[in-house]
Amino acid sequence: MKKLLSLICSLSLSAALLAGCSSTPQEPTASQKPSDSETPTTSQSVTTEAVDVKVMALKGPTAMGMVQFMSETDNGSITDNNYDFTITAMTDEVSAALSQGTTDIAAVPANLASVLYNNTEGGVQVLAINTLGVLYIVESGDTVQSIEDLRGKTIYASGKGGTPEYALNYVLAQNGIDPTSDVTIEWKSEQAECLAALTAQENAIAMLPQPFVTTAQSKSDSIRVALDLTEEWDKLQADSETPSTLVTGVVVARTEFVQEHPEAVSSFLDHYASSVEFVNSNVADAAQLVGSYDIVTAEVAQKAIPACNIVFVEGAEMKDKLSGYLTVLFDQNAKSVGGTLPADDFYYSR
Repeated sequence: MKKLLSLICSLSLSAALLAGCSSTPQEPTASQKPSDSETPTTSQSVTTEAVDVKVMALKGPTAMGMVQFMSETDNGSITDNNYDFTITAMTDEVSAALSQGTTDIAAVPANLASVLYNNTEGGVQVLAINTLGVLYIVESGDTVQSIEDLRGKTIYASGKGGTPEYALNYVLAQNGIDPTSDVTIEWKSEQAECLAALTAQENAIAMLPQPFVTTAQSKSDSIRVALDLTEEWDKLQADSETPSTLVTGVVVARTEFVQEHPEAVSSFLDHYASSVEFVNSNVADAAQLVGSYDIVTAEVAQKAIPACNIVFVEGAEMKDKLSGYLTVLFDQNAKSVGGTLPADDFYYSR
């Protein structure tokens, strides 16, 4: 795998001090002279090159949270490392890049991070949660006011085998609705197919993530948000001793990269945290950047960002939230997290 170098500030140590009150340099006394061990040498001056950091993100909220980071990298404001960003719509492309070592850091679905950890025998670590729940039940009508109202209905959805499927199944099952018999879930390969079904049929129901919810509403005034699955999840977890959180996306890194370049990882996280704060606090400006990177249009982004639950959660809080979420998935289907729950080394902490 490609070896990358980390950047720290170059420190140049001076061997003498300027005497501000005398125009003639004064020879230091013996007591003022530094000892051999204190005398700066060329070898003690630290000069290292910037690290090449390859980053991938999926189109959607995870990439939206990075837009200020990407913009400041492109305009030269961020120069501590050589960041190379790639945005893709293909989850498989990101998985392959991590497994093959052609990317160093990536924003991926939360359960995929666990699957990759298991498949690579600890080859990836999760750095931070970047997106909480973004899933909504929407309809082109007004028939759904509660989870119970979904009984007997057809739900169009995309994301089978990932967070959308497991989140929907959990919420349905915990409300006494069997996902295999009490509802019909038509799994589509793309969100665009769900949008087409919504706009083509009266009273059609779909599960969509943001920003596709906003996209759908921009196409038809009759499409409304019926249920927020994050709120429904939280209701189910309210009385739990260790309540879990619906987590959509996380940022992971190759374990080898983390071990070799901890300073670069820490710098990346600092920039990313600042970018997330900017996006949530400056929605209009952030939306323009989202549009410029062709994630979604600026108009859609401005309406969607407040509902995208873009966050930056690291350390112990990240571990608590994510481990609880993965446990819920594991209890449903062990394959959803790669067969086993990740060990403690999965959760990075700086």
